[in-house]
Amino acid sequence: QAAAPLHPVTVQCQEAQVVVTVHRDLFGTGRLVRAGDLTLGSAGCLPAVWSALETTVTFMAGLHECGSTLRVTPDALVYSTSLNYKPLLTGNPVIIRTSPAVVPIECHYPRRDNVSSHGVKPTWVPFHFTMSSEEKLPFSLRLMNDDWSAERVSPIFQLGEVLRFQAGVNTENHAPLRLFVDTCVATQTPDRSSSPQYAFIDFNGCLVDGQLDDATSTFISPRPRQDVLQFAVDAFKFAGDPSNLIYITCHLKVSLADQAPDPLNKACSFNKTNNLWAPVEGTWDVCSCCEMRSCGLAR
Repeated sequence: QAAAPLHPVTVQCQEAQVVVTVHRDLFGTGRLVRAGDLTLGSAGCLPAVWSALETTVTFMAGLHECGSTLRVTPDALVYSTSLNYKPLLTGNPVIIRTSPAVVPIECHYPRRDNVSSHGVKPTWVPFHFTMSSEEKLPFSLRLMNDDWSAERVSPIFQLGEVLRFQAGVNTENHAPLRLFVDTCVATQTPDRSSSPQYAFIDFNGCLVDGQLDDATSTFISPRPRQDVLQFAVDAFKFAGDPSNLIYITCHLKVSLADQAPDPLNKACSFNKTNNLWAPVEGTWDVCSCCEMRSCGLAR
């Protein structure tokens, strides 16, 4: 199978060498990585075939080259190496826009096979290569346009406008999950602990900004799906800050979809009409701790 954004790394385990083809859209984002940032094995072997105009990069290395290791099992010879992506810092040294990555690669060669009385002709039939990674839940947090139909293109807002956030999690390989937003904190710098700061969601899912006289901030109910949570917050800035720039850090978490909401797993908005806290789902009492500004310790 040819290397493509959906399958960015392909491996051929040949008789005496391994051929690794890498699509430069390594993360499936449409942004091509630089070929010079890709190496093979602990020895850091460079690609055998690549060009700035090509979308794929090819490595060819002997089974014992590039720092590969050999493991012998009762039934197979297993050669292990790795594809390494280590981006060099460019542009502004204060920020980075991508992270290093390592793709483990193995070639399995059987040690035993059936033979006949005819002349022995060894054949090396490799098993499929393996790629493994630690399973993680892919969370997302996006600014959406006015009708929630697509991600907002511009991150620039005028005071008086509304910031529409959509938090999500990909639950494709899991039991049904329900997403919650524990906290959201705005700061003038990317440091979550810097000062000044303003927590507009706090206490395990209380949208406290909605209590202010000049705010209409709220969670959107009902949810579009259990693994998605939307909320709207009136635009704001830090007083006396000439940069008009804010960083927002949110803590997202999930519970099983069939688990009833509780004070630690909830999404509560303040209803100014009846002066009460209201949950997106669950009974009203799960929001009572929002008024007390204490909802226990997060799990």
